[in-house]
Amino acid sequence: MTVVILDNQGHPMPSRWVKSPFPKGMHYLSGNDAAAEGALAAGCRFYAGYPITPSSEIMERMALRLRELRGVFIQMEDEIASISAVIGASWAGAKAMTATSGPGFSLMQEAIGYAAFTETPCVIIDVQRAGPCTGQATRVGSGDIMQAKWGSHGDYQVIALSPWSVQEMYDLTLGAFNLSEQYRVPAFVMADEAVGHLRESMSVNARVEIWDRKKKKGGSPFGTEEKDGVPPMPAFGEGERLLVTGSTHNELGFRKTDAPEAHAKLVERINKKILNHRSMISGTEGYFLEDSEIFLITYGFTARTSLFVVKRLRKEGKKVGLLRLKTLWPFPEEAVAEVVKRGKKVMVPEMNQGQVVGEVRKLCPGEVIPLNQTDGEVIRPETIMDELKKIW
Repeated sequence: MTVVILDNQGHPMPSRWVKSPFPKGMHYLSGNDAAAEGALAAGCRFYAGYPITPSSEIMERMALRLRELRGVFIQMEDEIASISAVIGASWAGAKAMTATSGPGFSLMQEAIGYAAFTETPCVIIDVQRAGPCTGQATRVGSGDIMQAKWGSHGDYQVIALSPWSVQEMYDLTLGAFNLSEQYRVPAFVMADEAVGHLRESMSVNARVEIWDRKKKKGGSPFGTEEKDGVPPMPAFGEGERLLVTGSTHNELGFRKTDAPEAHAKLVERINKKILNHRSMISGTEGYFLEDSEIFLITYGFTARTSLFVVKRLRKEGKKVGLLRLKTLWPFPEEAVAEVVKRGKKVMVPEMNQGQVVGEVRKLCPGEVIPLNQTDGEVIRPETIMDELKKIW
């Protein structure tokens, strides 16, 4: 049974509550399995993918579960075909996703740019591993953070979330679908191998809130006067005169490759519809921020290690705090700026050679200390502890 929420004029709202397709209660799952269940809870009924370590378990579970839920699963010949099929399914009216890791993510970038420019809602889960290139296929890394934002050419915005637990693999995958539908934008779940293969308990509610893309009969699918900047999205087969092109286009989808005003208007809108809602999209979580003098700013699995260290040091009387980034893109500038202005020093632990640390430095008037590790292992507590001792 579906509960449809009506506005004050009796029109259906895009947000609605539905029964969870996974049983209510506590479950012991891996992060990858939890992500698949989060996608299904959000209404995903189409998956196209190609197996790649360490994300393959998502594909395996979706192949099984979509059959049970009367959805569609396709194993494609490669990652380029996978993301292309996902985009096509979205324009056919489905909530669609794929999952991959670094090399496959690289292959998808041109189509991701197409999805951003055509405002196609879709979800890509990137379970990051140690790169570059084939790298260490079974080892952990967080080297795709900048690629998520800048992987395709031109000026566009995406949404990228960073889970640190099995629970958040479920919650943030569901959230990625909702944000993707609400803002008509590709959304990424930037997991890492450690979270994807982690096993722990997670909770599932009996009902979940989901968002659906806006519909408007005869509406302009690529332009709107509404303040949110998000046009309605028809599907093929609904009777609309629908044109979808990766070239510059006007509000109705007609190519306007020689029209400066049309291009400027379109590019500005697809950026502003995300950036103007940065405060609503971005999520962070703070620990011991009120009185701290040294702050750790981090994300993903590394945030678990960092919190362990912070709690231990607080017991020793050290004034250390932690800001965890649940959203990577759009970057939560306001929350980071508020934290960095309080502390004397900021440390940014990352399983890469320094990607988020550059964003923090843009906002921090004080010293920002990177802690980088790229050996295919998670950053251990003693490593962070040793670096903090050097500061003191």
